[in-house]
Parts: sequence; C-alpha cells; structure tokens
Amino acid sequence: MQKTKNKADEIPYFSWDRKLTEQEIKNQLKNLKGPERDNFIAWILREAAFRDVWRFLTPKEVANCLPRIQYSLGRWKDFWNYITETWHELGKI
Repeated sequence: MQKTKNKADEIPYFSWDRKLTEQEIKNQLKNLKGPERDNFIAWILREAAFRDVWRFLTPKEVANCLPRIQYSLGRWKDFWNYITETWHELGKI
C-alpha cells in the first residue's frame, strides 16, 4: 500500500520559485513581521489561484494589508481592490 503524502509537506504549484511547503508558508506568515510579511502576502496574492489564497490568509488579513501592498500586486491590483471593496459593501469584513 502506498503511503499518502501529508498536504502540509507538499510544495504548492505557486511556490515554484521559492520551493516552500504549505507548512513552511504558514510558518512564514506567523513569523514574519512588517514589510517582510506584507511582501510575502503580496507574493501569495500574485501567484496563488483565488481559491487557494484562503488556505493561508483570511479575507480580513487581505483587506488590512491591501493598502500597503497594492502596488506590489502588478496586474492583480485591481482584482484585489474590487474583491475587498465588494466584501466591505456586503458587510463580510
């Protein structure tokens, strides 16, 4: 019988350039502070598919840091601004 790999030990598709496992990404989010954490969050928002962002971040975390990181989001800036504005309008965050 083949042993199944723990998802936390896998390197997500969007971490191709950093070779971080899911658990390492979660650890980085817990341990990084200030601009380093903001840059790390921006990397996730640029590289991960929308549905996968939520394995690592909450909508409130995204909305809180968006003013600081929006210029690091490249072509995704308008998308994330729209999403957070809509969540605010709907009272979700």
